[in-house]
Amino acid sequence: MSIFSIGVSGLNSAQTVLATTSNNISNVYTPGYNRQLAQVGERFAGTGVEVVNIERQFNQFIANQLNRSNGVAGALDSYYAQVSQIDTLLADREAGLAPLMSNFFSALEDVVASPADPAARQGVLGAAQTLTGQFRAFEGYLSDMQTSISGQLKDQVSQINNTAGQVANLNREIAMAKAKTGEAPNGLLNMRDQLVAELSQRIDARLTVQDGGSYNLTLSNGLSLVSGTSSFKLEAMRASEDPSRFVVGYRDPGGNLVEFPDSTFKDGELGGLMTFRRETLDRTQGQLGQLAVSLAVAFNQQHAEGVDLYGEAGGDFFTIGQPVSFSNTQNRGDAVLSASYDPAALGSLTASDYDVSWSETDGYSVVRRDIGTTVEANHDSANGTLSFGGMTVQLSGTPAEGDRFLIQPTRSAAARLANNLTDPARIAAGQPEGGSGAGDNRNALELQALQGRSLVGGQATLNQGYAAIVSDIGNRTNIAAANLGAQQGLSEQLGALQQADSGVNLDEEAANLIRFQQYYQANAKVIEIGATVLDTLLGIRA
Repeated sequence: MSIFSIGVSGLNSAQTVLATTSNNISNVYTPGYNRQLAQVGERFAGTGVEVVNIERQFNQFIANQLNRSNGVAGALDSYYAQVSQIDTLLADREAGLAPLMSNFFSALEDVVASPADPAARQGVLGAAQTLTGQFRAFEGYLSDMQTSISGQLKDQVSQINNTAGQVANLNREIAMAKAKTGEAPNGLLNMRDQLVAELSQRIDARLTVQDGGSYNLTLSNGLSLVSGTSSFKLEAMRASEDPSRFVVGYRDPGGNLVEFPDSTFKDGELGGLMTFRRETLDRTQGQLGQLAVSLAVAFNQQHAEGVDLYGEAGGDFFTIGQPVSFSNTQNRGDAVLSASYDPAALGSLTASDYDVSWSETDGYSVVRRDIGTTVEANHDSANGTLSFGGMTVQLSGTPAEGDRFLIQPTRSAAARLANNLTDPARIAAGQPEGGSGAGDNRNALELQALQGRSLVGGQATLNQGYAAIVSDIGNRTNIAAANLGAQQGLSEQLGALQQADSGVNLDEEAANLIRFQQYYQANAKVIEIGATVLDTLLGIRA
């Protein structure tokens, strides 16, 4: 082997390591780029050098840990961004419901003092109008959040499908590149790992590396998202239990659309949205509705005990509507459930939804959704009714085995709260025994006393009930903020660990440039000396 060949092999190797170092420097700010090292080795004994491999500095274990941490952080960030909006809305001391409820009952005090005073009576109607309007405004805001969640859910599903499809395509391209060259295409590997990292921020995707290096991704329930060169799509679909609600479905290999429960998704931005909607938004709407129903039903019941200035029995002061019920779209029977509030059992009313199912052996069974426990329901077969949770449910039609129903007692009740009276004289301030006397304030006193009674779930006054909602949201917001901060700190630590192993250090690469430049120059010197020796030999022969 001549000195020229040895020198040329050194020059070629030096060019490769210089190019690799330059590529590292150029991609220092490229997302997902992993530092590369040129591995050199002796060709044969005494025959020079060659670049054996361009090694990608990538630690799969650290990457998996970082993706998992970022997925949890993504869920918390998504959750916190939503819950903090409700916290800001409800905690506003000036725009909250607490001062408006106080103003309403204060206006009643004026009627107590002057039962026949038109101004005092008009003040009650005005305060009631403002209060009910704020209830509807709050519910409108929460309803808009439900719509926003559905929109974000659809966007997340679209992004997840696109990313999963790209991972599957890269699995194919990487396999083809390896088959052609026998070497791993580092650029494609970086792209695939970056896509997996982005996907992990959106959804809890579990990575499995197959023999040959192909990536498989599965959902938390074990169903495949990416399998080799194939990807499986998620779909935003209307829930079978509530057509107004969008959930995530899965298109299986047979083409069937499988509906996932919200609890399937916990991590990633999608998981954060689903958790927020299930645990906080639905709950807050239910609590706000419970407050509205408690106020309206109790006030109407007491108002009916009095007489107005026309000597007539008091009518409904507020309108509130009735609970909402849905039949599951997969039911095979034609049974229909319709619910109404039971004023006599108002203390049993909760903010929770209820799942009702029917079987031939047990008949109708009721489960309270928020705590997952079976509720004892009084079945009056003669009248075809079920009584539970402060409601009477009318049963009609014939159910089939396994048919399911959803009842939402208070979810959207605040949107239906409104004033029913427009004539101040219709306020029933007096009691029947006193006739329609202008000075009779006995029923007005009873109405005003409702402010201090435990109307909400039979355990809290109206103000206490609202304070509990505000406190609950505040606690959830604070906990989410604390958890998010801690998780982001963990992600930063793992990110720093990954960068220490895979990231580009400009100082180190600059030093390598100088070192490899000297390596190149030294090999060039070898060739130069070889030429000098050859010239000398040729001169002697001449």
